[in-house]
Amino acid sequence: MDHWQEERLRLEQEFGERITLDALTGPNGLDREPWRDDAGGEAGWLIAQRKKGHRHSADDVLTAWYALQVSPRVTEHLDLGTGIGTVGLLTLWGMGPAARLTCVEAQAISYRLLQSNLDANGLRARVDCSHGDLRDLALGKAFPLVTGSPPYFPTSAGVVPQDSQKAHARFELRGDVSDYAKAAVKHLAPGGWFVLCFPTPQKQRALDGIAAAGLATVKLRDVIPRETLPALFTLFASRHRDEVDQPMIVEEPLVVREESGRLSAEMASVRRGFGFSDSAAHGGH
Repeated sequence: MDHWQEERLRLEQEFGERITLDALTGPNGLDREPWRDDAGGEAGWLIAQRKKGHRHSADDVLTAWYALQVSPRVTEHLDLGTGIGTVGLLTLWGMGPAARLTCVEAQAISYRLLQSNLDANGLRARVDCSHGDLRDLALGKAFPLVTGSPPYFPTSAGVVPQDSQKAHARFELRGDVSDYAKAAVKHLAPGGWFVLCFPTPQKQRALDGIAAAGLATVKLRDVIPRETLPALFTLFASRHRDEVDQPMIVEEPLVVREESGRLSAEMASVRRGFGFSDSAAHGGH
């Protein structure tokens, strides 16, 4: 853990604010001693993030999980608008030690944190990252899997935060969901999958953007944060349009938490897939 604490100190001195170390994946399956996150929990990979910045959340976890559900195991994949690395690295974890990640991020603070998260997790040799706008991305190669978690809101939808990282993560300052789909189709191999998440109330906007790019949504799944509440966001899995000859499948919603606040059995299973053990709060008994 010493190298992580040193990395945290460097970031705090650079940013002048608190940086937390949080578990991105759990300890199960490691060939070394686990690290510890700030809450004292055992971790496989950690994620450094600003305490008052844009934070890792369930939509990242479930986007990566959905990608791992729909795609066969692949040796490389592309993550668009990767932020501090959460969706891309979770998918990389699930694809196994031989897999590689290519990713692109434009926002400066997130890209800086991404560098720390690659280095301190020992993943630099497995990840090709570029600092740039995904709308300009032209890698000249195709990937069997592309993932993305676009910003959710047009700038007209609310007050854009003064904090640059929060603003770019939440609002469409560098493109929208249709731009993610255009970048995906340009880099998606035949037979490949494009997986993303987007707010459920704006589901049609995502479907339209995916279709306009030349892709077809094969299936989608709403995510309900807690029993009795409406769906918060939706997971989409799409392919090249000429590869799809069946109607879109609408799957049963995934419920993250029971009404009591306890993780649902399915969400506990998702966590196990990322190396975490069950506990009383996580669907264990």
